[in-house]
Amino acid sequence: MKTKKFWNWTNQEQTETAPAQRILTLNGTIAKESWFDDDVTPQLFKDDLMAGTGDVTVWINSPGGDCIAAAQIYTMLKEYPGKVTVKIDGMAASAASVVAMAGDSVLMSPVSMMMIHNPATGAWGDYTAMEQAIAMLDEVKESILNAYVIKSGQSRAKLSHLMDAETWMNANKAVELGLADGILGQSDTEPTDDKAVDAPVASVLFSSKSVENALMNKMAVKYGKPKTAAEQAHIPNPKDAPEDDGVSTTDLRERLTVYEKMI
Repeated sequence: MKTKKFWNWTNQEQTETAPAQRILTLNGTIAKESWFDDDVTPQLFKDDLMAGTGDVTVWINSPGGDCIAAAQIYTMLKEYPGKVTVKIDGMAASAASVVAMAGDSVLMSPVSMMMIHNPATGAWGDYTAMEQAIAMLDEVKESILNAYVIKSGQSRAKLSHLMDAETWMNANKAVELGLADGILGQSDTEPTDDKAVDAPVASVLFSSKSVENALMNKMAVKYGKPKTAAEQAHIPNPKDAPEDDGVSTTDLRERLTVYEKMI
């Protein structure tokens, strides 16, 4: 039977150069199938976490998943008595980026990515149900913002804007924003090569919303603005109607006068 657990624990024994450590791997969608069911529960994850002692290294390569599950994992890792080091080797997107914020130290592979965006859900019902869903998403966003603010020290307004834009960032940009602490394999010592010192560090921040808006603007320039509903329905504007070559109102009045005299 295929397990629904989306995490895996391994133990690395102590060597001459490295101390013993526990390794937690989050690879894939967080709680894609189950989180509150009998086979995979928050308590099961907590039991696995507390089954050992010592420092923990969390390897993350995940597109995200259930934000409630991510919030609970974040809290459990923050409450863990040992040091928690998060290492992102692929991507930490959406809910996975929330889990990453639990690390006492967050390190990213130089070729990894992080993405933050607004929470989403599905809703059904009348306008009241829609309003309730919107209010719920607003509160979920505020709770997610708490994790980003605590880790980065950035303002809520700035981080909220980045979430609205669905922002992808490389390792350098994540470190620049304070969402990560360093880059895997990068030495802490200063380079001695003058060229290396002067070379700018490339940081990339990509907003899918900005790209979408730019594309729409380019299409508007090339093809013109979209037609209105009236234009699409071919409803003529009375002001644009051609002059009628028929009988004028003055002629009609004269004809009526003649008709009245006849009767």
